Amino acid sequence: MLSHLAEWVTPGAWAAFFQVVFIDLALAGDNAVAVGIAAAGLPKEDRRKAIVLGLGGAVVMLIGFALIATLLLKIVGLGLAGGVLLLWVCWKMWRDLRKRGREDCAEGEAALEETTGVKIGGAAKTQPKPKTLAQALMQILLADLAMSLDNVLAVAGAARDHPLVLAAGLLLSITLTGLAASWIAKLLHRFRWIGYVGLAIVIYVAGHMIWDGTRSVAIETGETRIYNAAMPDLFDIKPSEEKKKQGH
Repeated sequence: MLSHLAEWVTPGAWAAFFQVVFIDLALAGDNAVAVGIAAAGLPKEDRRKAIVLGLGGAVVMLIGFALIATLLLKIVGLGLAGGVLLLWVCWKMWRDLRKRGREDCAEGEAALEETTGVKIGGAAKTQPKPKTLAQALMQILLADLAMSLDNVLAVAGAARDHPLVLAAGLLLSITLTGLAASWIAKLLHRFRWIGYVGLAIVIYVAGHMIWDGTRSVAIETGETRIYNAAMPDLFDIKPSEEKKKQGH
């Protein structure tokens, strides 16, 4: 018990924890706006239903992925694939941050405001594109699936060496998405720098996952020699690293 508590006082644990907090803030708000965008084209009577189901689905998927987070990162190549997927999320976050005031985000924020009663700001009343509830729910389901997996992979990638930080980060992800998604969207709109800090951290985590994932694939597939031949000497996989990864 004391050894677990002692983990929190290490600089590495605190650094991982603050990374996780900014990742959670950035991705929870992004997920909320994505759900709002998907529901924006629905009639008013269906919009609330779609947003509630969408955010509920995100919580369920987050819990499911959180339960197997450490197992996911042990799958050969998934860390590498997750890092590449996170780069796509980074591009999407960058695009959304750059054009948050444009029509698509305005529709999403307006839908969230109307449904939750939380004034986000910047949400313009636009003519929604007509769609059915089934179409909106399918769009929301796909967004939830991708973003929940990305959220868990990002948190696990940032805190994989600190189990307590990992557990706290995943619990925070679930709480923010389930209870405070609209307020996080409002916070990100008002303090845009939080979104940029979150984006920078997710880029760092994605790069680290790609770097570490590539090396893990080389070790697990027995291609260390080929990897070392292709890389500068500075980046060679050392025998100690190979032994450590094989021992996990």
